[in-house]
Amino acid sequence: MPAQQTPETPTSTGRVVLDAGDISRALIRISHEILERNKGAEDLLLLGLHTRGVPLARRLAAHIAEVEGTTVATGELDVTMYRDDLRSHPTRAPHRTQVPAGGIDGKTVVLVDDVLYSGRTIRAALDALSDLGRPAVVRLAVLVDRGHRELPIRADHVGKNLPTARSERVSLRLVETDGEDEVRIQ
Repeated sequence: MPAQQTPETPTSTGRVVLDAGDISRALIRISHEILERNKGAEDLLLLGLHTRGVPLARRLAAHIAEVEGTTVATGELDVTMYRDDLRSHPTRAPHRTQVPAGGIDGKTVVLVDDVLYSGRTIRAALDALSDLGRPAVVRLAVLVDRGHRELPIRADHVGKNLPTARSERVSLRLVETDGEDEVRIQ
Protein backbone atom coordinates (compact mmCIF):
# COMPACT_ATOMS: atom_id res chain seq x y z
CA MET A 1 0.00 0.00 0.00
CA PRO A 2 1.66 3.23 -1.12
CA ALA A 3 2.30 6.11 1.24
CA GLN A 4 -0.01 9.06 0.95
CA GLN A 5 1.46 11.68 -1.36
CA THR A 6 1.74 15.23 -0.10
CA PRO A 7 2.12 18.34 -2.26
CA GLU A 8 5.74 19.22 -2.73
CA THR A 9 7.04 22.53 -1.51
CA PRO A 10 9.49 24.49 -3.65
CA THR A 11 12.39 23.23 -1.49
CA SER A 12 11.23 19.60 -1.64
CA THR A 13 12.29 17.23 -4.37
CA GLY A 14 11.48 13.63 -5.09
CA ARG A 15 8.44 11.76 -3.92
CA VAL A 16 7.20 11.08 -0.42
CA VAL A 17 7.21 7.35 0.36
CA LEU A 18 6.42 7.64 4.09
CA ASP A 19 4.52 10.50 5.68
CA ALA A 20 4.18 11.28 9.40
CA GLY A 21 1.37 8.76 9.89
CA ASP A 22 3.29 6.01 8.10
CA ILE A 23 6.37 6.67 10.23
CA SER A 24 4.32 6.62 13.44
CA ARG A 25 2.65 3.31 12.52
CA ALA A 26 6.00 1.75 11.57
CA LEU A 27 7.55 2.76 14.91
CA ILE A 28 4.59 1.40 16.87
CA ARG A 29 4.90 -1.91 14.99
CA ILE A 30 8.67 -2.05 15.57
CA SER A 31 8.21 -1.37 19.30
CA HIS A 32 5.77 -4.30 19.55
CA GLU A 33 8.17 -6.54 17.61
CA ILE A 34 11.01 -5.61 19.98
CA LEU A 35 8.87 -6.40 23.02
CA GLU A 36 7.69 -9.69 21.56
CA ARG A 37 11.19 -10.82 20.63
CA ASN A 38 12.61 -9.74 24.00
CA LYS A 39 9.60 -11.15 25.91
CA GLY A 40 9.05 -7.80 27.60
CA ALA A 41 11.19 -4.80 28.44
CA GLU A 42 13.50 -6.39 31.00
CA ASP A 43 17.23 -5.75 30.39
CA LEU A 44 16.39 -3.83 27.21
CA LEU A 45 18.52 -0.90 26.05
CA LEU A 46 17.82 1.15 22.92
CA LEU A 47 20.91 2.89 21.49
CA GLY A 48 20.19 5.46 18.80
CA LEU A 49 22.88 6.11 16.21
CA HIS A 50 23.56 9.78 15.54
CA THR A 51 21.87 11.73 14.16
CA ARG A 52 18.35 10.54 13.34
CA GLY A 53 18.58 7.19 15.11
CA VAL A 54 18.60 9.02 18.45
CA PRO A 55 15.08 10.51 18.20
CA LEU A 56 13.83 7.25 16.68
CA ALA A 57 15.17 5.33 19.72
CA ARG A 58 13.44 7.79 22.04
CA ARG A 59 10.14 7.38 20.18
CA LEU A 60 10.44 3.59 20.35
CA ALA A 61 11.16 3.80 24.08
CA ALA A 62 8.06 5.96 24.58
CA HIS A 63 5.89 3.44 22.71
CA ILE A 64 7.34 0.56 24.73
CA ALA A 65 6.75 2.49 27.97
CA GLU A 66 3.09 2.94 27.02
CA VAL A 67 2.65 -0.78 26.50
CA GLU A 68 4.78 -2.08 29.38
CA GLY A 69 4.23 0.70 31.91
CA THR A 70 7.96 0.89 32.57
CA THR A 71 10.77 3.13 31.40
CA VAL A 72 13.14 1.66 28.84
CA ALA A 73 16.78 2.69 28.98
CA THR A 74 17.95 4.69 25.97
CA GLY A 75 21.28 6.04 24.93
CA GLU A 76 23.19 7.59 22.06
CA LEU A 77 26.00 5.99 20.11
CA ASP A 78 28.47 7.96 18.01
CA VAL A 79 30.30 5.89 15.41
CA THR A 80 32.28 8.69 13.75
CA MET A 81 35.73 7.50 14.79
CA TYR A 82 34.90 3.87 13.90
CA ARG A 83 33.91 4.59 10.30
CA ASP A 84 36.04 3.26 7.47
CA ASP A 85 35.41 6.32 5.28
CA LEU A 86 37.07 9.00 7.45
CA ARG A 87 39.80 9.53 4.85
CA SER A 88 37.27 10.32 2.15
CA HIS A 89 34.90 12.31 4.45
CA PRO A 90 37.15 13.81 7.16
CA THR A 91 34.92 16.79 8.02
CA ARG A 92 32.39 14.71 9.95
CA ALA A 93 31.79 16.24 13.40
CA PRO A 94 31.77 13.73 16.25
CA HIS A 95 28.83 13.55 18.66
CA ARG A 96 28.74 12.40 22.24
CA THR A 97 28.12 8.76 23.12
CA GLN A 98 25.77 8.46 26.09
CA VAL A 99 25.15 5.11 27.74
CA PRO A 100 22.79 4.77 30.72
CA ALA A 101 24.41 4.30 34.14
CA GLY A 102 23.78 0.53 34.09
CA GLY A 103 26.01 0.15 31.03
CA ILE A 104 25.49 -2.44 28.30
CA ASP A 105 26.92 -5.59 29.90
CA GLY A 106 24.40 -8.42 29.87
CA LYS A 107 21.69 -6.27 28.25
CA THR A 108 19.71 -6.78 25.08
CA VAL A 109 20.95 -3.82 23.05
CA VAL A 110 18.86 -2.67 20.12
CA LEU A 111 20.79 -0.39 17.79
CA VAL A 112 18.38 2.07 16.19
CA ASP A 113 19.17 3.78 12.90
CA ASP A 114 17.20 5.65 10.27
CA VAL A 115 18.23 4.15 6.91
CA LEU A 116 20.11 0.90 6.35
CA TYR A 117 22.08 0.97 3.11
CA SER A 118 25.58 -0.50 2.72
CA GLY A 119 25.85 -1.77 6.30
CA ARG A 120 29.04 0.18 7.00
CA THR A 121 27.49 2.41 9.67
CA ILE A 122 26.24 -0.66 11.51
CA ARG A 123 29.66 -2.31 11.28
CA ALA A 124 31.12 0.84 12.85
CA ALA A 125 28.40 0.73 15.53
CA LEU A 126 29.29 -2.85 16.41
CA ASP A 127 32.95 -1.84 16.76
CA ALA A 128 31.99 1.12 18.98
CA LEU A 129 29.73 -1.10 21.06
CA SER A 130 32.52 -3.60 21.69
CA ASP A 131 34.56 -0.80 23.29
CA LEU A 132 31.70 -0.10 25.72
CA GLY A 133 31.14 -3.60 27.07
CA ARG A 134 29.62 -6.96 26.31
CA PRO A 135 25.87 -7.06 25.71
CA ALA A 136 23.99 -10.36 25.93
CA VAL A 137 22.41 -9.76 22.50
CA VAL A 138 22.65 -7.04 19.87
CA ARG A 139 19.75 -6.42 17.51
CA LEU A 140 19.14 -3.82 14.83
CA ALA A 141 16.02 -1.73 14.22
CA VAL A 142 15.82 0.60 11.23
CA LEU A 143 13.02 2.75 9.89
CA VAL A 144 14.01 2.14 6.24
CA ASP A 145 15.99 -0.68 4.62
CA ARG A 146 16.88 0.35 1.09
CA GLY A 147 19.04 -2.64 0.16
CA HIS A 148 22.43 -2.53 -1.63
CA ARG A 149 24.32 -4.12 1.24
CA GLU A 150 28.12 -4.23 0.99
CA LEU A 151 28.49 -6.17 4.25
CA PRO A 152 26.56 -9.18 5.57
CA ILE A 153 24.32 -7.16 7.89
CA ARG A 154 20.56 -7.55 8.22
CA ALA A 155 18.08 -5.64 10.36
CA ASP A 156 15.96 -7.54 12.88
CA HIS A 157 13.20 -4.92 12.84
CA VAL A 158 12.36 -2.88 9.72
CA GLY A 159 9.73 -0.18 9.36
CA LYS A 160 9.72 -0.24 5.54
CA ASN A 161 11.72 -2.18 2.95
CA LEU A 162 12.23 0.33 0.19
CA PRO A 163 13.88 -1.04 -2.96
CA THR A 164 15.91 1.74 -4.57
CA ALA A 165 18.42 2.25 -7.33
CA ARG A 166 21.95 3.09 -6.22
CA SER A 167 21.57 6.43 -7.99
CA GLU A 168 18.56 7.36 -5.86
CA ARG A 169 18.83 9.09 -2.51
CA VAL A 170 16.61 8.33 0.48
CA SER A 171 16.00 11.45 2.54
CA LEU A 172 14.57 11.02 6.05
CA ARG A 173 13.33 14.04 7.94
CA LEU A 174 12.18 13.97 11.56
CA VAL A 175 10.36 16.59 13.61
CA GLU A 176 13.13 16.58 16.23
CA THR A 177 15.90 17.40 13.75
CA ASP A 178 14.18 18.82 10.66
CA GLY A 179 10.77 20.12 11.72
CA GLU A 180 8.70 17.46 9.90
CA ASP A 181 8.34 13.69 9.55
CA GLU A 182 8.73 12.20 6.09
CA VAL A 183 10.80 9.89 3.95
CA ARG A 184 11.46 10.84 0.31
CA ILE A 185 13.18 9.18 -2.60
CA GLN A 186 15.11 11.64 -4.72
